[in-house]
Amino acid sequence: MNSRLPLIAGNWKMFKTGPEAAAAARELAREVAGAQAVEVMIAPPFTALEAVHAALQGSAIALGAQNTHWEDSGAFTGEIAPPMLKAAGCRFVIIGHSERRQLFGEDDRGVNRKVHAVRRHGMVPVVCVGETEAQRDAGQTFSVLDKQLRLGLENIALGNPLDVVVAYEPVWAIGTGKTASDHQAQEVHDRIRRLLAELLGADLAAGVRILYGGSVKPGNVAGLMAMPDIDGALVGGASLDPQTFARIMRFRS
Repeated sequence: MNSRLPLIAGNWKMFKTGPEAAAAARELAREVAGAQAVEVMIAPPFTALEAVHAALQGSAIALGAQNTHWEDSGAFTGEIAPPMLKAAGCRFVIIGHSERRQLFGEDDRGVNRKVHAVRRHGMVPVVCVGETEAQRDAGQTFSVLDKQLRLGLENIALGNPLDVVVAYEPVWAIGTGKTASDHQAQEVHDRIRRLLAELLGADLAAGVRILYGGSVKPGNVAGLMAMPDIDGALVGGASLDPQTFARIMRFRS
């Protein structure tokens, strides 16, 4: 196990009303005390952020958002700005999730604008990258990830490796039940860290946390977390149930 503090992040996607999310957060807060040497973050829907923030008071769980706009305010109907997320208690913001890229047309340049906006307001971007099954089959995994990271992190200046998180989520493994093998995931995480060293410098890259996302469950998390460059997990469906998510948080036991 490396010296980077693992981050186990739950992405609740478009599930749970405010009261449902708050109840789940309270239950999770009771469970997190049993998770040793691990940081936990949950990202509920926008409408539940303030309720969940209140429910997490006094706990060690961090609040995250699933997306943001890149402007601080303006005539952008239906969008949510970084200062709004900050005021709601968010410490993390997920950016460039594959569902945003595939279903809503987000691209690497837009990801970069959002990363800058999130950093400007002192929050931590969780920058998602990943290849489709067709791209993997065509041997394009590394070239796809290189482009996503080079453009997504363009002109980003970091003073601390904890100021950004990268999440590798192979698109073919999200919500499909398929998971990259431990060694497949490690191979990609190693490539990402080498690229981060090129972009940010070796010292910073050594401390950046790189998460794996894609059908992470209690049964496969320990093997993934045993890999030297896997520093946590971005968990989707399995994070919706507090008991299941708690088992993932306790991957060491």
